[in-house]
This record gives sequence, C-alpha cells and structure tokens, in this order.
Amino acid sequence: MNDYSLGALEELILLVLLSQGKTYGVEIAKQYEHHFNQSISLPAIHVVLKRLEKKGFVKSEFGEPTAERGGRRKRNYEATDLGYKLAVKLQENRNRIWSTIPKMEVKYATI
Repeated sequence: MNDYSLGALEELILLVLLSQGKTYGVEIAKQYEHHFNQSISLPAIHVVLKRLEKKGFVKSEFGEPTAERGGRRKRNYEATDLGYKLAVKLQENRNRIWSTIPKMEVKYATI
C-alpha cells in the first residue's frame, strides 16, 4: 500500500517536477532555486526523488549516453498520474484550510 503523505520538501520537489514535465536533477535544482530563492544540493534532490518514486508519485528512466556527460546517461524523472492527483488533493486541502483563516492587518512584517 502506498504512503499518501508527503513531507514539505517532497511536496515542493513534486511541484517543481510537475511544472517541468520530464526532467533531471540539475534542472530540478535550478527551478527550485528560481521558484523558492534558495539553493538545494543535488544529493538532497536525489534522496527526495527516490522517496517519491518508491511511493509511486514519480517515475524515472535513463536517457541515452551523451558525449558532454563523458558517455554517462542522465536519469530523467517525471510525475505519475498518482503524483499529480496527490498534488491536486494537497492544494484543495490547503485552499479549504486557508478559506477558514480570518484576514489579518499586517503592518510591519517582512519575510
């Protein structure tokens, strides 16, 4: 049986992957930094991708070897239908919770 829960980093990586379609670790790192204004290491991305794949939210396959990679193949990742459905469900839940939060007047807060 699949584990349908995600940690915060898993969710963010899944969202980046959904926004990119089929892609690989370096591009995920670039997009993560672009969207969230913080860097992330490739090992951290690969750990998360392996977890997401084990849970059935991501699938991967090796591309062809390339000369620029010294004959090595890169692993391409893609969200599964289950990954997409989970992301939609998480967003629906988040929207439902946000709709119950009263608006606040914020004067001096910066993030």
